[in-house]
Formats: sequence, C-alpha cells, structure tokens
Amino acid sequence: METNGELARIKQDILKGVQRYFARHHEWSAAAPNRVPLSIPGYGEEEVCEALDALLSGDVTMGARVRRFEVSFADYIGVKHAIMVNSGSSANLIALSILVHPSLRGRIVRGDEILVPAIPWSTTVFPILQVGALPVFVDVRLDTYNVDMDQLRAAVTPRTRAIMVVHLLGNPVDMDAVHALAQERGLIVIEDACEAHGALVRGRKVGSFGDLATFSFFFSHHISTIEGGMVLTNNDEYADLARSLRAHGWIREMQTRDRIASQYGEFDSRFLFVSAGYNLRPTEIQGAFGIHQLARLEPFIELRRENARFWNQHLKKYADSLVTQEEAEGTRHVWFGYPVFVRPDAPFTRTSLAQYLAGCAIETRPIMAGNVAQQPVMQLYEYRQAGPLPNAQLIARNAFLFGNHQGVGPQQREYVARCVDDFMSRVPKRSVR
Repeated sequence: METNGELARIKQDILKGVQRYFARHHEWSAAAPNRVPLSIPGYGEEEVCEALDALLSGDVTMGARVRRFEVSFADYIGVKHAIMVNSGSSANLIALSILVHPSLRGRIVRGDEILVPAIPWSTTVFPILQVGALPVFVDVRLDTYNVDMDQLRAAVTPRTRAIMVVHLLGNPVDMDAVHALAQERGLIVIEDACEAHGALVRGRKVGSFGDLATFSFFFSHHISTIEGGMVLTNNDEYADLARSLRAHGWIREMQTRDRIASQYGEFDSRFLFVSAGYNLRPTEIQGAFGIHQLARLEPFIELRRENARFWNQHLKKYADSLVTQEEAEGTRHVWFGYPVFVRPDAPFTRTSLAQYLAGCAIETRPIMAGNVAQQPVMQLYEYRQAGPLPNAQLIARNAFLFGNHQGVGPQQREYVARCVDDFMSRVPKRSVR
C-alpha cells in the first residue's frame, strides 16, 4: 500500500511534468503569424496544476476553489456578492429567475415587459421568455452597437419592469443615462456584461451598476474557466436566491441557512428546499481555472486595446467604406473582438471581405446573434418590437468581427492589416463624377 508520503511525491512528479510540458509548449502563447482564429486557449501551467490538484484530491464539485474565485471576482468588479454558475447563459437564467421568484416582493410577473437591445447574444433574450416575461427589442446605435438611449426611453410603457442592457463586445453602455431612466420610471437594471470583463465607465467597472449583472467565462472570453459564469449583485436577498436557485433550491450555500433551518427543525438542513431550483453549479475545476485566470485579465485587456488602437489607426484610410468603433470618452472598451461595419454604399459587400479574410486564415463571425427579432425562433414566442430596428438590421447585414485576444500580437495584427490592404487593392475604384 502506498504511504501518504509516496502519494505526495507522485503528485509532485505529475505537477512538475505539467510545468515541464508548458515550458516547452508555446503554441498557445500566440496565434501563428499568418493565422488569426477567433480565440485560442488562454491558460497555462497554473490553471492545469490547480485543476489537477483538485482532481487528485477528490474535491471536484463546487467548493473552496469556487468560493475563492467568487470572492476575488466580486472584489475585482467592486460588488458585494458574486455567485458562480456553470455558464454565462445560466447566469442570465438565474438573474431573471430571481426577479420572478414567488418570495420576492414586487416581483416581475407573466406578461411584464423587459427592454433589451435588438443585437444581443441569444441567451440574453431566451431567459426572459423562459420566466414568462415579454422581451421588448430596442434599436441600437451604429457607432457602438449598444442600445440607443432615445429609443430605450421611448420604448417604456406602464408594463415595463426592467431594462436588460448588454455591453456588447466589451463596449460599455452609458450607465449614467440608463440609471437615470431606471430611477425615473422605477425600473430594475440587469447588466449582461458577459463580453465586458474589466470594461469601465468613469473608472467604475461594468457589472457594478445594475441591480444584477452577469459574466461569462466561456472558452472564447477575456478569461475562461472553459465553461462558467457569474451572477453579481449588492442585494443580499438576490444573492441568497441565486445561491439557492443554482443548486436545486436547497439552503446549503445561503447566508441565511441557519435562520431558515431553525424554522424547520424536522428536516435535515442539508436537504431543506425553499425554492424550485436548477442544477447549474460549477465544478472545482472551473474554480481552479478562475483563481489563476483573474490574475491574467488586465494584461489580456491591455493587449486587446493595443490591437484595437493599431487597427483603428490603420483602417482610417478606408473610412469611406469601413466603419470601426472608437472608445467613448470616460470609458474603457475591452474589445471582445474587433468589429468592422461595411458601409451600404461600399463597392464590395461584407460577405466578400469576410470570405477574403477567411482565405487568409483570419476567422470571422457575425455580430453575436444579429437582430434577434429576425431570428426564426422568435416566431414561436410573443415579443414586442419598439419600432422598425433599422440600425440593428444594418449591423446584422453589414458588420462582422475577427479575433482580438491574447494570441494576437504585433505580427498577427500587422498580418490582418496587410490582408485588408490586399483586399482593398483589388476593389474597383469608385468612379469620379
């Protein structure tokens, strides 16, 4: 039988082997000079060793590592509570499920309206439907792809209960204006910050403005736990509901568990259920990744910002055909990807440019889910459209993004610029009248 000392030495040998592997393994540190995928792994030996340590210990389901990551992330964003779940989509589902919970005074009820931008990710919208509320699609601005505040204000009706803003592609929404509208009309604010880790408005991180906020740690995001998400709030009641809802509706992780358990002494408190919940728990492996990923976030953000500054400067010469985003004054844009809008009167199409870049091994994709109001799924559900959504439709048809991440450095960004130059050199010149 192996002694504890022998097992400890075997474990150390395993972890040292991982360290040696990553010391020689450089493929993940950068994309190839002439290939730019939408994302590449952003983790290293620290995350793998921490995850292996969890596996070898047997402590693999939600536990101390998850709690450590929750505390660190809440501190980073500047909020009181962070509750980790298994994905950003689940974070949105938990946030909406809190707001309709039967125990909540003044809860959202079936048919109440929630305003949402028409260019979001799909699971920004689907939880609104899943909890019985009515999504109201509001048009966005062409310069930011974020919700148009004038349209948002005009969309409010007596049935409106909440605003779900999306900091699309890491570009912060004007939260001062959103907050003013919410205060004036008595609305709840949910921030979908799944693509906006570290984005700032007046020095304050997005995710700290709303009544609730959500983040995603999917593989392609600024930092990753492979899959994973977080619900954030300063509201104690919301936080405890989130802890219960993510794990079967039981009280185990609730801060009020002792008080609740004392009221129901006939039940084993480990199996005391106070809500109809889900099973959306993260694992200790995800927590292990998050602990070390958070330390990488600020350098990752700065590299994305350097890339965006370079491309913005380089592509200015094509301003008659291409529109790029600029960082708004008083904000920090964290560039989930690099979006490009092809003007409707350009002498080429979005598709032709995207296909040319694909031929150069530069991967592209549409802007998130496009105009969700036009997706076929919405034919199955009731929703309201606040006007014709012309900007959302233009973005859906004319914009795309390519990868901007920790694997894109000077060589890769210059390669992208050269490929765009090559494409533009082949475009027929506009006729001069």
